[in-house]
Amino acid sequence: MRWFARYALLPAGPARDVTFEVADGRFVAVVAGGTPGDATLLPGVVLPGFANVHSHAFHRALRGRTHDRGGTFWTWRERMYAVAARLDPDSYLALARATYAEMALAGVTAVGEFHYLHHGPGGQPYADPNAMAEALGQAASDAGIRLTLLDTCYLTGGLGPAGHLPLDAVQRRFSDGDVEAWAARVGEVKEGPGVRVGVAAHSVRAVPRAALGTVAGVAGGRPLHVHLSEQPAENDACLAHHGVTPAALLAAEGVLGRRTTALHATHVSTSDIELLGGTGTTACLCPTTERDLADGIGPARALHDAGVRLALGSDQHAVIDPFCEARALEMHERLASGHRGRFTPCDLLSAATGHSAIGWADAGRLAVGARADLVAVRLDSPRTAGSDPGQILLAASAADVDTVLVEGRVVVAGGRHRLGDVGAMLRAAIEPLWEGR
Repeated sequence: MRWFARYALLPAGPARDVTFEVADGRFVAVVAGGTPGDATLLPGVVLPGFANVHSHAFHRALRGRTHDRGGTFWTWRERMYAVAARLDPDSYLALARATYAEMALAGVTAVGEFHYLHHGPGGQPYADPNAMAEALGQAASDAGIRLTLLDTCYLTGGLGPAGHLPLDAVQRRFSDGDVEAWAARVGEVKEGPGVRVGVAAHSVRAVPRAALGTVAGVAGGRPLHVHLSEQPAENDACLAHHGVTPAALLAAEGVLGRRTTALHATHVSTSDIELLGGTGTTACLCPTTERDLADGIGPARALHDAGVRLALGSDQHAVIDPFCEARALEMHERLASGHRGRFTPCDLLSAATGHSAIGWADAGRLAVGARADLVAVRLDSPRTAGSDPGQILLAASAADVDTVLVEGRVVVAGGRHRLGDVGAMLRAAIEPLWEGR
């Protein structure tokens, strides 16, 4: 199959009149300066497929539902737990399928799902202990995007100065009881076409120090993710109990490294940043979630300057829009520094296409040999008309995505997902979770 774009953002920079030839799900030719010939025309400017490196699919049910009581991350979490308590494999499949389809509409071609909703109410395993993971895999397949299932170890209810706290009623669904039982269950999670399995330690709040090394060992060469310093309270508790910051604790237990992604890293210290850079750890920022939950502005430029690779995620899905996440990376830096141009458009594209953080290093670029993921963004909408194609990340929104290919397969065409009305799918999945509330 051959495709033709008037503009494309290639690894060497913006290019014109580009032909893409695809075979067996990969680019076998990418040639600029040509003519369309018999190739299928793509509108606007073509970008690589985006990577959503940090997702909690079930949080999508909270959008537009948590803004009437004020509060903090911790009060928001109470309502998140209430939604988690109502889900089962069938309802989770419906919600995740619709959420992943919304991602595809926005140009996401692969997602890292931070999965800790493992068991039934009270922590009772389903007949298939990985039924919820199977639902996520099926959802991604139906939606047409790749999935990295980051099976998450979650053992305690929090951390205080005196030590770890017991799980509450909802949190028992997240836990396998101990790290050995978690590792045994993870060993049974199945990979498949378009589905890879990685692991995660939820946080230093939810995984005791003695278990962190086991989680790192189970990861082996697979992606390993961990929430890091998302809240000042986490730092305070870790310092009070362990005498070190969360980043220093993770480093001491062998968790940080080139296969590791630290999620948020909003409240890391200067020495923490040096640790992340020195170990080759990636940092995944989630700007729309961090501002929605009043978490704070992360030190993105300082991380970048220390050699930390940056990636982006939509986390709780208050917004699913990679353009918005990438733009926020720059705009938050402008607010914090008083200067523009803290990141170049190329820097922002690199962060938005961080597939290597979720184990798909052969994706995220329009180049021969790479997985044939591409996103065609219209240049004639009220948002993009008159924009320089090379600066499209600073102008467009998810609404401007016209066509999405995932490994050469058309998942979105003319701004419509192959599954049909994604809004109706979301409504049907979400409204029952709020009945009676």
